[in-house]
Amino acid sequence: MSSIHNKRITPGQKPDWLKVPLPSGPVVAGLEKTLRERGLHTVCEEAKCPNMGECWAGGTATFMVLGDTCTRGCRFCAVKTHSEGTPVDADEPEKVAEAAVAMGLKYVVLTMVDRDDLPDGGASHVAATIRAIKRRQPDMLVEALVGDWLVTDRQAVTEEQMIQTVLDAGPDVYAHNVETVLRLTPRVRDYRCSYVRSLATLRTAKKLRPDVVTKSSLMLGLGESEREVEQAMDDLREHGVDVATFGQYLRPTLLHLPVREHLTPARFAALEARAMTKGFLYVAAGPLVRSSYKAAEFYLAGMIRQRRELDAARAATASPNPESA
Repeated sequence: MSSIHNKRITPGQKPDWLKVPLPSGPVVAGLEKTLRERGLHTVCEEAKCPNMGECWAGGTATFMVLGDTCTRGCRFCAVKTHSEGTPVDADEPEKVAEAAVAMGLKYVVLTMVDRDDLPDGGASHVAATIRAIKRRQPDMLVEALVGDWLVTDRQAVTEEQMIQTVLDAGPDVYAHNVETVLRLTPRVRDYRCSYVRSLATLRTAKKLRPDVVTKSSLMLGLGESEREVEQAMDDLREHGVDVATFGQYLRPTLLHLPVREHLTPARFAALEARAMTKGFLYVAAGPLVRSSYKAAEFYLAGMIRQRRELDAARAATASPNPESA
């Protein structure tokens, strides 16, 4: 990606723009207490996200449902992995809804561990969590950041049925991450993951519910080329993706894939500008940008609420006036 590179940082060197303090303070401590009391997990904490304090204080957080054990073993991810996930907590949807209200959130991201061991991949549980949140606070915006719904001999439904189950619950945003470029997918993601299937999942969601905002994310610094990133942008747009985020891959432990390159803030800014020319509604790109990222969520919240107001105004205009009858 040399044409937008302005300074090379060696892979073993952590650049200054990634050196940020871990989130702390009374706001973070109070919200952590709310989560611990309900036995809930957030990706914010699991990934030690440096944006956590700012996001939580701004009214957005990412809950991880269906346990803390994934049935896939992607080589970039620190989440525990096993062929069988943990028992599903039937009370989790209500606990998440309770915590979201208690935390004063305005925008909730629900992500999930892959559950290839469940008959519907966990789709009904994700849907139940969305409904529980909407029941308690109808105006809270919910993003469903879900898996690829791989159909195995353990699934009793089709991929489309799993996607439809989630969409029927009424998420405001439907997200699934392709994570990396086509060439690197077999090295970066679990062998059961597929770049092509991930794109197809996003296209299916848009086909089933054209009004839903679709979103995806890529990690950079794994050895991808500039042309490959641009091709991924084009692929996402071709499959109807509305919003994209691009962030720096950071190695969670020495057992995970090494960082091949640290991209500078200037390079991310150039990537963001280039992506916006592709027709995305919104793009967030930066070293600390993650798939669940406050800037994108604040933008989406404003856009979705504006859409709702327009729809309500149109409905009011179209309704017959009883006084004129």
